[in-house]
Amino acid sequence: MTNKLRDLAKDASTRSHSPYSKAKVGSAVETDDGSIFQGCNIENSSFGGTVCAERVAIWKAVSEGHKKLKRIYVYTDPGWPPCGMCLQVMTEFAQLDLEITFGDKAGNEKTKKLGELLTQAFTPEHLK
Repeated sequence: MTNKLRDLAKDASTRSHSPYSKAKVGSAVETDDGSIFQGCNIENSSFGGTVCAERVAIWKAVSEGHKKLKRIYVYTDPGWPPCGMCLQVMTEFAQLDLEITFGDKAGNEKTKKLGELLTQAFTPEHLK
């Protein structure tokens, strides 16, 4: 499944709207029922209106009724991991053992658990 997610994330990166940073980011998320949603980063001249690829894919999934994430793939040419804001959004829809793979154009990949990347996550459990 990782190869399929990689291909979909890489494909999504080609639709990136990134005229300011020139960084093309793509993501593919798989939900607990096997559904897959793609997202790309979408920049805005105000910068504060910019949205990362991971959050686009997650919000597409949620907007279609899928609120439990199973795994996420993030693609950038240099192989960047998700940013802190994206990791925080992931905690809303996944457990801390969520598998996150990030890869680069050379085919190198790293897979980490959400809890490894965001060690002191503020989760919905804190609000109960």
